[in-house]
Amino acid sequence: MSDAQQITLLVDGEETKVTTGTTGAELFFERRDVVVARVNGELKDLDQPLPEDATIEGVTIDSPDGLNVLRHSTAHVMAQAVQQLRPDAKLGIGPYITDGFYFDFDVEEPFTPEDLKTLEKMMQKIINQNQKFVRRVVTEDEAREAMKDEPYKLELLGKKNNAAEAGEGVNVEVGAGDITIYDNVDRKSGDSIWCDLCRGPHLPNTKLISNAFALTRSSAAYWLGNQNNQQLQRIYGTAWPTKDALKAYQERIAEAERRDHRKLGAELDLFSFPDELGSGLPVFHPKGGIIRKAMEDYSRQRHVDAGYDFVYTPHITKGHLYEVSGHLDWYKEGMFPAMHIDAELNEDGTVRKPGQDYYLKPMNCPMHNLIFRSRGRSYRELPLRLFEFGSVYRYEKSGVVHGLTRVRGMTQDDAHIYCTREQMKDELTTTLNFVLGLLKDYGLDDFYLELSTKNPDKFVGDDATWDEATRTLAEVAEASGLELIPDPGGAAFYGPKISVQAKDALGRTWQMSTIQLDFNLPERFELEFQAADGTRQRPVMIHRALFGSVERFMGVLTEHYAGAFPAWLAPVQVVGIPVAEAFNDYMVDVVDQLKAAGIRAEVDMSSDRFPKKIRTASKDKIPFVLIAGGDDAEAGAVSFRFRDGSQDNGVPVADAVQRIVDAVRNRTS
Repeated sequence: MSDAQQITLLVDGEETKVTTGTTGAELFFERRDVVVARVNGELKDLDQPLPEDATIEGVTIDSPDGLNVLRHSTAHVMAQAVQQLRPDAKLGIGPYITDGFYFDFDVEEPFTPEDLKTLEKMMQKIINQNQKFVRRVVTEDEAREAMKDEPYKLELLGKKNNAAEAGEGVNVEVGAGDITIYDNVDRKSGDSIWCDLCRGPHLPNTKLISNAFALTRSSAAYWLGNQNNQQLQRIYGTAWPTKDALKAYQERIAEAERRDHRKLGAELDLFSFPDELGSGLPVFHPKGGIIRKAMEDYSRQRHVDAGYDFVYTPHITKGHLYEVSGHLDWYKEGMFPAMHIDAELNEDGTVRKPGQDYYLKPMNCPMHNLIFRSRGRSYRELPLRLFEFGSVYRYEKSGVVHGLTRVRGMTQDDAHIYCTREQMKDELTTTLNFVLGLLKDYGLDDFYLELSTKNPDKFVGDDATWDEATRTLAEVAEASGLELIPDPGGAAFYGPKISVQAKDALGRTWQMSTIQLDFNLPERFELEFQAADGTRQRPVMIHRALFGSVERFMGVLTEHYAGAFPAWLAPVQVVGIPVAEAFNDYMVDVVDQLKAAGIRAEVDMSSDRFPKKIRTASKDKIPFVLIAGGDDAEAGAVSFRFRDGSQDNGVPVADAVQRIVDAVRNRTS
């Protein structure tokens, strides 16, 4: 074979010569776990010929990219099954998502749980047929002919030049480059059984999906996520490389459902979401109020110790404030509509004094700027750290409101720090360490950081300022020793930010604290301080939300602890259970000692039998259950029963009280 008939490739780091026209499938034929190839950085179907001098990597089915391809391919199989079951179904979008996929359909009737079971059986039949996924490059006219009965696909073809902005999942179907259709091809006849407009790539065949998939639920969804569009029916599913991986995922989901803060909030009587108030507006019940107060009180004390000053601002303001800040230019869709008030009319109805637009505040920073600007400031006052548990309101769309973790009315533990440019880096470092330390105190200790940088289409200020701010934040983040993940274009319009990402007990990631560096709002509000040389200078502004919101943080902690809060946060820290009525007074005396020491304790003197009282304490997830019977009373002791069912018997009352006080004070259990 001559060199002219060969090409050179760099395959997984090694130089390799292959015959011209070799495909990824031929290159990786011995590696059955490779399902797609990364060619010069782009994912390609294995049946595509490889170009000269290309850098090639085999992508395995269990890698992040491989899983995405698996799930997107499974979505195609599901859509094929749907159109077999419902021939009138029109196809929407079917992208992969975290741990799974979905596909939207325009159908006459919503899907039922029975439909999902039927579809799973139909999908398994398609998978067992070992159909091939075959890529076909087409012109726009050819695509329109192939999709002539699919109105939503035709609409997507009109959006191919701005797919990234058209809506979630659009860029999976169309976008820059070739227009492609994927055919599901019968292996024996070679006939196309079904096709869809899609950019791919896909698995080589359906057999690779095996039986490690499941359809999880259906729901309504607006086309392209716009509530002004047609409402479609969405089916969600998941797919994994093996049946064991699927089972492990299903077990994680089941555990997550058991930990759902909305369910636990109702069971433990912590909070609720009354329809009478409206979507995304929770109320906290007495027990939830205790947890929240403990969270806030501890945070307040830590802020006092760290040199923060407490401020308070109103919930509503004239619109001009948010014109100055830029929020009405860049954030208006996230704000509740204006209230037009204060207009005065003459008797004939003409306007004597025009009214003004007032807005519920979506964030606290503009008001904190007014506090800074209220008088002259000296460099000697800097850094000035203003802190507020500030109530803010955001017009979240009804489809994204979710329990406490996505609300419309929230309490931000919000700080704004004003400092000199020279102080900026040290202050950012101190702030990040403070944030991480406080989150650890609440029981979260597995973190990484995200650096959100400028959105080129949505920012104010000059490039040099943004570059300086971004560079400084990156240096501080890297110095922390935590993993730093880039988030290109994720910054707010006024400055870059570091986000602290925390993992909970189930390994799920939650965005917690954010630290934003801002040179722009001080400029817009004309903030100044007198420097040591007598000149007037602009301060640097650091935005810092620690919990994000108190509501969201409580939702996260409820799921992290599965409702079994550590003793220092628990609404009821101790329940005393007398073995019989004769020991009620003895247990009341023990509990009174605990109350005197600042412990939230009570005696269960209900008419329930002793075993029922134990079960009730367990269901209520009480940290410490104290039991007293005849032997305990005679010895001046109590017995501990812990959440895991273990016991420690015959502990002297004074020792028991001290153990509980120490555990609460030190936040050790």
